Amino acid sequence: MKSEWIFQKLTPRLPSCFSSILSPFRTQKLYQFPSSDTPKLVLNHIGISLLLSISGKQGFFLLGSSIHASLIKNPEICNPAGGFKDSDNALLVWNSLLGMCSECGTLTDLTKLFDEMPMRDTVSWNTMISGFLRNGEFDKGFGHFKQMRNLGFCSFDQATLTTILSACDGVEFCYVNKMMHGLLFLNGYEREISVGNALITSYSKCGCLSSGRQVFNEMFERNVITWTAMISGLVQNELYEESLELFSEMRLGSVCPNSLTYLSSLMACSGLQALKEGRQIHGLLWKLGIQSELCIESSLMDMYSKCGSVNDAWQIFESAQDLDEVSMTVILVGLAQNGFEEEAKRFFVRMFESGIEIDPNMLSAVFGIFGEDTSLGLGKQIHSLIIKRNFGRNSYVSNGLINMYSKCGDLEESVKVFSRMSQRNSISWNSIIAAFARHGDGYRALQLYEEMRSEGIEPTDVTFLSLLHACSHVGLVKKGMELLKSMTEVHRILPRAEHYASVVDMLGRAGLLNEAKTLIEGLPVKPDVLVWQALLGACGIHGDFEMGKYAADQLLIATPESPVPYVSMANICSLRGKWKERARTIKRMKEMGVVKETGISWIEIEKKVHSFVVQDRIHPQAEAVYGVLKELFRLMLDEGYVPNESFTFSYIDQDARGGCTDLVCGV
Repeated sequence: MKSEWIFQKLTPRLPSCFSSILSPFRTQKLYQFPSSDTPKLVLNHIGISLLLSISGKQGFFLLGSSIHASLIKNPEICNPAGGFKDSDNALLVWNSLLGMCSECGTLTDLTKLFDEMPMRDTVSWNTMISGFLRNGEFDKGFGHFKQMRNLGFCSFDQATLTTILSACDGVEFCYVNKMMHGLLFLNGYEREISVGNALITSYSKCGCLSSGRQVFNEMFERNVITWTAMISGLVQNELYEESLELFSEMRLGSVCPNSLTYLSSLMACSGLQALKEGRQIHGLLWKLGIQSELCIESSLMDMYSKCGSVNDAWQIFESAQDLDEVSMTVILVGLAQNGFEEEAKRFFVRMFESGIEIDPNMLSAVFGIFGEDTSLGLGKQIHSLIIKRNFGRNSYVSNGLINMYSKCGDLEESVKVFSRMSQRNSISWNSIIAAFARHGDGYRALQLYEEMRSEGIEPTDVTFLSLLHACSHVGLVKKGMELLKSMTEVHRILPRAEHYASVVDMLGRAGLLNEAKTLIEGLPVKPDVLVWQALLGACGIHGDFEMGKYAADQLLIATPESPVPYVSMANICSLRGKWKERARTIKRMKEMGVVKETGISWIEIEKKVHSFVVQDRIHPQAEAVYGVLKELFRLMLDEGYVPNESFTFSYIDQDARGGCTDLVCGV
């Protein structure tokens, strides 16, 4: 009876998920031994393999180890000459044990078990390769593949190829992909559809999309996974239009899209902000009856939010039968990104008060609603929640805290959060550099950049945007131009419109308006609104009427509905005493139906933000506020203050000592 495997002690402790596995064996493999009245449960090689497989998938390492111990006590079970007459049965058990160890054991355990195996086949080698690659040990994983080929006892199969290709996730693996592509051709796997699908996915993740598209075009057969892999790859590489075109082509063929295909297409609509196409896909999902799937609903909410249709996103959220953290994070981000900051704050508070488990992703999303007019008190409450939940080690949460405190005016707290971080990434450095640039300390921002470089952190386009902003506000023109040159020539980062606008602002603030104009005329891309606004703003500072008129005309062409060019030119005319030109500018503005945006100021008192606009009488303490302003203005005049009419868009002459002028009241 030694060849029979007894689970007398093990069976009562088995997890409930094994009941369905054991049930057929309980009816077929119960034996009554002469020496005992207790029934013994005996499993054959299939039962052992199933138990080991589920132990690995469910992470029951203790159970798997117990089975391993039983195998060690009964070595003849895994011996081809023992209880399992066929060597294939013994090998099945060994491979199942190896798979369990790969799933929930350590790499040391995996290696030791592999070395002890008396026999191996392709499945054994595949399990080893997969175990190392899944744990990021790429050298050892590829090394085992090379060893497998060199020994020649086992040839690789399509599972080997798909395992290796699935691990090639990054630009650095592009060369490996091409080698595997050559191997599969040399060994006749080019017609295997699963290998082709894995190759398309891997090429897409490595950024070699043209190679992936070539594989797709040359495939002899395509299934839904093939189409979805190609559509998803195009989305991952931000080729949204091509992705939607391929989706339309797929729908015209015989292969029907699945949920993952629709998810990728919705992501393409989000990237393009293509509301019309997104609605059409939503209609298809309704017809198929899969619009209520949790992941589909989250993607629909994300698509509508990114397309600016928050009402549609909210309707899906309210009608959803099941909600998870992803759904709530999506709607929270959607509210924040579409200007519904107050609603987003109330939504987050309601989530917390309802007892919903707050995770780091939600906190990162809620930090996006914080701006200069947001309550610092709320931010501190969220910080307390982070400390209680021990989320401080999450880099995204800490980065959000740095930005939140700096935007709310507390630079000191931003520095404290940054200094306490055990691990800092490029976003962490960008956040603290932007914090100092935002608060006008350009020299410290530049110093932090040098510290960032000394720690081996590569700058991003956001880093340079903050640095150029810092140089602009402290007048470091030469340093700013050096940074722009370093950005393109050393770090190979292509400047965006925001970078050029910052450079124009930097030159303009320094009085180098002609140089700023020359830079704009030599840009490799067409100047956008930000660039012309920067030049116009600089002309306002220095009162350059001709250059200002040139910039205002260009800005009017780009944004005819914007009040910025009219207001800026009116102020420049006032500064230069060109009253007739100023009157014509105001008249033209009225004729075009353009309304000046109302200025707003705010202050936080006792955790409440008070906002004020021009000639505001809505605030319950408005009379007291105006009384204080009147007294302050009187004191200012006593000290010799003379109101500057140049930057007053609508100035009303009043008696020098008579009441509060429009200038003081916020015009």
